[in-house]
Amino acid sequence: MSVAASHRDNTRRCANFTPNIWGNMFLQYASRSKEVDDNVEHKIQKEKLKKVISSNDQSPLEKLEFIDWVQRLGVSYHFEHEIEEALARIHSIYTSNSNVIRQDGGDNLHFVALLFRLLRQHGYPVSSDVFERFKGIKGKLDNENLTEDDVKGMLALYEAAQFEVHGESILEEALHFTYTYLKSLIDNNQLSPCLHAHVNHRLSQPLHKRLRRLEAKHYMSFYQQQDTSQNDKILLNFAKLDFNMLQQLHQKEIGNITEWWEGSEFVRKVPYARDRLVEAYFWSLALSYEPQFSTARMLVGKMVAIFCLLDDTYDAYGTLEELELFTEAFHRWDTSPIESLPECMKVVFEAVAVLCNEMEMVTAEEGTSNFVIPHVKQAFYNLTKAYLMEAKWCNENYIPSYEEYKDNGVVSATFPLQITTFLGLGNLATKDVFDWISTNPKIVRAGSLIARLMDDMASHKFEQERGHVASGVECCMKQYGISEEEAYKILDEDIKNYWKDINEECLNNPHGVPKSVLGFVLNFAQGIEVVYENQEDRFTNGKSLKQYVVQLLLNPMPIEP
Repeated sequence: MSVAASHRDNTRRCANFTPNIWGNMFLQYASRSKEVDDNVEHKIQKEKLKKVISSNDQSPLEKLEFIDWVQRLGVSYHFEHEIEEALARIHSIYTSNSNVIRQDGGDNLHFVALLFRLLRQHGYPVSSDVFERFKGIKGKLDNENLTEDDVKGMLALYEAAQFEVHGESILEEALHFTYTYLKSLIDNNQLSPCLHAHVNHRLSQPLHKRLRRLEAKHYMSFYQQQDTSQNDKILLNFAKLDFNMLQQLHQKEIGNITEWWEGSEFVRKVPYARDRLVEAYFWSLALSYEPQFSTARMLVGKMVAIFCLLDDTYDAYGTLEELELFTEAFHRWDTSPIESLPECMKVVFEAVAVLCNEMEMVTAEEGTSNFVIPHVKQAFYNLTKAYLMEAKWCNENYIPSYEEYKDNGVVSATFPLQITTFLGLGNLATKDVFDWISTNPKIVRAGSLIARLMDDMASHKFEQERGHVASGVECCMKQYGISEEEAYKILDEDIKNYWKDINEECLNNPHGVPKSVLGFVLNFAQGIEVVYENQEDRFTNGKSLKQYVVQLLLNPMPIEP
């Protein structure tokens, strides 16, 4: 059947996705050199900052605040060794003598909360009992018994509470307590304009659930409005230089994959699918922005763009009979089952096959293709099986149970495949790590389900209008006999619990996988929170993601002479 004949087939659905808003804007960067500029000022400032982090000239609070700003400004990847050494020393001091925290500022909420958050963030199992001292006579947190009853301390506690794991009632209480307090300051206009904007930004989405690259740019603007020392000024200037240097690399990357996309003519050959290349690259940039992962970013960006072709083939184009043959082709990894299918479906299969070949060439140079590529191909097959299951449910008007839906959604969220590919291409591939991923560990499942459920809440109304498979919202409504609003509450609660799972796995790391591997899962979940924030599908509706793309890929940071 020809593509033209396929469009005349009334059995096919049409999603009517909005067009791509970017055109070939980023093609202009394809010819740029991929090398990050060798900036002498950047090198000099980097060495100065290493010495600051490693020195013993700062008080514990000053040291923690400086490390916090290094991380918030997006340059901690330059100082991983120095930061780990500094935090190890601090952890040793405060765990060997429980009285030291009180002596060094234990009644200072800002100090204790910052200490707790940074240590937990780096995998130190600090007990949440450190906050018990801030409870009043009624056994609850209250303003009167806080020695630092101010915005700085309350913000620090609010951010610390985001690292809650299951069973930590004190952090549950702290989260509600600080949010309520800070929101009252906003509502009653009790803050300066600068602080008002900053607190409002934090309450809309805490640091732990924000995309690191976006937060770096936000904090540069906020940081330069503060009273700062000479070291702080060096740090800010270094962060701006670093941001701009990396932005040029990222522009080159998106330029290269734009060239590939244009050359492949997918928009013409697969006209029913979403054209979301720039948004796809945004996903890969969420996983990591550091220069050493450039190749992985470009290939994962291509992969996410191809996910659109694949996903929309299953839920916006193919008949059930065609999709069963299509899935069989991925099972066999050959084209014989799809010889009778429309040309556009053959184009999609070929796109996946070519991408896998490109990955195989890259991993062959690292000597890892023998176990990376089989994992990637198996993950692609698992994904198509999950898509096929959804197509069958839709064809039969079947609404699965909420748990059945989530079991399938872990795979259809695409994250297991993305993390498998990124690790394979990011020089982090070991057989142990890939064996771990194949078991669908708790942290990967949690990240996948955050993606699945947030996507559902953002897009299910639009999708139901076009005859899409039931989402998690509809599954909840049917299973429990509840309203849409009540279903949202269940999904929201599940998402909160999946964040606790991520926190728990990062803190305990029961399988002993590298911290950087767990970090990619965390980065992915943070990207999800940005793309589907406020129940809006910014991936499909590219206009609503535009401001973030402009910040990261088009607007450099101004640097004062």
